[in-house]
Amino acid sequence: MKRICDFIAKWMGALVLLVAVLALVVPPSFTWIGVWVINPLLGHIMFGMGLTLAPADFKIVLSRPKDILIGCLAQFTAMPLLALGLTWVFALPKELAIGVILVGCCPGGTASNVITYLAKGDLALSVGMTAASTLLAPLLTPLLVWALAGTMVEVNTLGMLLSIVCVVIVPIVCGLLCQRFLPRMTRHVTPYMPAFSSVVIALVVGIIVAHNADILLSTGLLVMAVIMIHNLLGLGIGFIVGRLLHLQKPKCVALSIEVGMQNSGLASVLAKQHFAAYPLAIIPGALFSVWHNISGALVAKLYSSTMTASRKEKNNQNKA
Repeated sequence: MKRICDFIAKWMGALVLLVAVLALVVPPSFTWIGVWVINPLLGHIMFGMGLTLAPADFKIVLSRPKDILIGCLAQFTAMPLLALGLTWVFALPKELAIGVILVGCCPGGTASNVITYLAKGDLALSVGMTAASTLLAPLLTPLLVWALAGTMVEVNTLGMLLSIVCVVIVPIVCGLLCQRFLPRMTRHVTPYMPAFSSVVIALVVGIIVAHNADILLSTGLLVMAVIMIHNLLGLGIGFIVGRLLHLQKPKCVALSIEVGMQNSGLASVLAKQHFAAYPLAIIPGALFSVWHNISGALVAKLYSSTMTASRKEKNNQNKA
């Protein structure tokens, strides 16, 4: 069973892509599931995150404040500003621009920890950054959306804050409480959480894509181009920031993945709940959910290969 779960987690990008294609080509395969389940599904992912977070992960935030601060600053500055810039460059309609900005203002995605592990990056830094950016999201995400999109539409910052608390913070706290008071159950469940999260992420993508298949087919190419550029620039900026600050390569890899991968499922939820008058706003989050898992799998392979090559080269030099 563990081997199957490891396989699912490793090939998460392929799983998400297959589900997205199925949902786009055969929408009824997922339209029978109501969109109302997306919130509980995201809550389950966050609950799983709470189960897997250890006290040591929070100590990382305190013991490595410089690294965490660098990551969060890059996360909440580069990605929102890139999103806003791309909406201008591509002259996106207001509805789509709102969705792209929502994606840019969200915290790091939960899948980033799995991708960082596969990429042989600094997993502890990745987990610490995800935890920190997620905890900051209830405050920073609504404020950033208001600052960047407030001139286009009315932004209910308090409502968004409460939504993020309900979908993100409360499930994480419940997971931490289970870890504290049900340790035996938590130990049995934890090894399977990456695979569980991968399946749930794929299901969320399938539901969103299926319910918006017609809109995706008509506007998908333009938004896909924006999303791909946004994600790739984020991955690149995260790595470059690490290099400029002379961080070790595993830290640069973690920084790259954390900055480039957003919690796009949360963006879709916020679009659905707070921008219902603009139905296209949900599309960027749906497409980002598909693309960043594919790009994440690709960069994990690239980073992993370069890290292995670097280690071999060092070993050869030591032997010489």
